[in-house]
Amino acid sequence: MNKLLIRAYTEFNLGDDLFIKVLCERYPDKRFILIAPGEYKRVFGDLPNLKIYASDALWFRGVNFVFKRLKLHKQFMQQLIGNLCGGTVHIGGSIFMQGEHWREYTAEMEDLRNKSKPYYVLGANFGPYTDEAYYDTYRRLFAEYTDICFREQASYELFQTLGNVRLAPDIIFQMKVPPARGPETARKTAAISVIRPSSKALAGFDDLYYEKMKEIAVYFIRQGYAVQLLSFCRHEGDEEAAEAIQTLVPADLQREIGIVRYRTRMDEMLATLAAADCVVASRFHAMILGWVLGKPVFPVAYSKKMVNVMDDAGFHGGYADFSRLAALQPEEVYAAMAAEPLDVSALARQAENHFARLDDELSAQPLPEGRRSYES
Repeated sequence: MNKLLIRAYTEFNLGDDLFIKVLCERYPDKRFILIAPGEYKRVFGDLPNLKIYASDALWFRGVNFVFKRLKLHKQFMQQLIGNLCGGTVHIGGSIFMQGEHWREYTAEMEDLRNKSKPYYVLGANFGPYTDEAYYDTYRRLFAEYTDICFREQASYELFQTLGNVRLAPDIIFQMKVPPARGPETARKTAAISVIRPSSKALAGFDDLYYEKMKEIAVYFIRQGYAVQLLSFCRHEGDEEAAEAIQTLVPADLQREIGIVRYRTRMDEMLATLAAADCVVASRFHAMILGWVLGKPVFPVAYSKKMVNVMDDAGFHGGYADFSRLAALQPEEVYAAMAAEPLDVSALARQAENHFARLDDELSAQPLPEGRRSYES
């Protein structure tokens, strides 16, 4: 199987794009295919084993339009490309959240899946969901897949009786992030990854969240820090959030705060995190990357998945979730940064077990069978 289709969330989200990078770099002698907006050719220009079919190209859209008008297939090109590959790797984090039209979406995705070829799900968590029919549908579908490796215990326990379901820490734990480049400076830096809460089904929290992040930024500035607001995903409103927070900072402190925007350059965001002295993480993968880089991290958890992974990883430091956001004080965040960074060396080794079954298929010398827990 020398050619694999990658299914992933392709909206220029740093965490999801890092998943693709880790996958392709793990198997440099295998060919991968990704259907994504053409701008992704800039994101992954340094991956020679990844071919991108631009889903927004005129010819691609034109072929799909013709087949749709003829009532033959809504996504003919996606199906054709998938059929030409030896199998599929569906890689991502929150890829099984119940949406309003989940039945239609699931049917559409299953129509594209070639049932005669291997199908791997790596790095995911399941939910949130409210409808038992949603769970039952995916339990039936998961039984047909080749391999499923979840990144958190709660998701694993929902499906652990299926023989093809495994567990390993988040894929990004295994990343080798380059250390900060350039000379060290006496000035400390705090990196604050931000979100737009309303894009995370947290209606009514935007103004409160922006005010709290502003308070934290101002407090760190007054302790002598420079502050960088990090936007991991423009599509989901991170840039809008960062700009709103920045405008709330008093005019005399504006020169001490900046925004780093992820568009296509992963190295710029990773370098910013590597150079930071501490991380306030509203983004899930800002939390993971902060730990990987050995930084003190204060998570601001927007979903249960972050809390689940904190528990699985043995993180006992300070954090906040949105149920207590109104009470969060910047002094609490600042004090939490004095704690020792979380040691994730064992998690980094265990995270490679996401690829255990794929290694069996693709590698000459496969890794040992993946563990079903985080215990080493």
